[in-house]
Amino acid sequence: MTYPGPGPIANAPLIDTFGRLHDNLRISVTDKCNIRCFYCMPEGPINYIDHSEILRYEEMERFVRVAVGLGVTKIRLTGGEPLVRKDLDKLIAMLTAVPGIRDIALTTNAVLLEQHAQSLYDAGLRRLNIHIDTLDRERFHHITRRDDFDKVMRGIEKAQAVGFPTIKINAVAVKNLVEPDIVPLARFGRERGIEIRYIEFMPLDHQGLWDKRKVLTADEMLALLTNEIGPLEAIPDADPRAPATEYRFADGIGRIGFIASVSKPFCLNCNRLRLTSDGKLRYCLFAIEEMDVRELLRNGGSDDEIAAVIRENVRRKWIGHEINAQKFIPPPRPMHSIGG
Repeated sequence: MTYPGPGPIANAPLIDTFGRLHDNLRISVTDKCNIRCFYCMPEGPINYIDHSEILRYEEMERFVRVAVGLGVTKIRLTGGEPLVRKDLDKLIAMLTAVPGIRDIALTTNAVLLEQHAQSLYDAGLRRLNIHIDTLDRERFHHITRRDDFDKVMRGIEKAQAVGFPTIKINAVAVKNLVEPDIVPLARFGRERGIEIRYIEFMPLDHQGLWDKRKVLTADEMLALLTNEIGPLEAIPDADPRAPATEYRFADGIGRIGFIASVSKPFCLNCNRLRLTSDGKLRYCLFAIEEMDVRELLRNGGSDDEIAAVIRENVRRKWIGHEINAQKFIPPPRPMHSIGG
């Protein structure tokens, strides 16, 4: 398939047909993961993408350079679990050197963070989002199907000791499971200076487990935190395009955020594109269609041709994911293969 060249608007910002400006790129570096959260992956055998189909770091860097030329300034590296990819610090150093990139972040489950925190920091990484849903060892094992709780805790401690200035914890909120964890996580964050972000359970498990009745909503969690810890107030002048609605405790100790994709979709403010580990470009986490850039990267495609695919992908972006509509169709890929 061919796409129109960049033409006279080559330097125009990435604005879709709904007026949304796109400057945020999420790159999945692998679809492999070393834990098995039940809402993301099955316990049994998984058909991972063949290694030959995974983008090389040099290919990712080239794509980023083209995207930066179109106005992308923020990069988030995801998986699967990105730290299972060898020499991730080398990719971070490569991307840090790209002129125009203002921010690089990493989302990790922290199982391998203890041994990699220093090299990641030395490569230029300064922002971490750590995924952990509970501080209860048994519930951690139930959710992840792995006994790695202590490794995650040591990873968090190491990241703080290394000096990462921004560490956030992401916790997926599944109703009738994690209610006992909401307050302890917030208290942990208040004690450690870590912002806790609660993510509503989304239909990305690819196993048919999702049910709207299993979604613990942002409003329910907000009420629980207010009753157990104290009043919360919205963060003033928050970035309206950020996925989380942020609050701070009225006593001045601690911040929390809610990613309410189900109960309060924020699609109209979305500024994100996603590149999968096998080189497919997606305009939404829940997108059904993808556009291939790997073939261009590997078969002599020019920067202009890559830029044209990015622009076309943005042009095709829909108004929103329609989770709450009867016509909603879950994406054909599981979450670990899409990237967070």
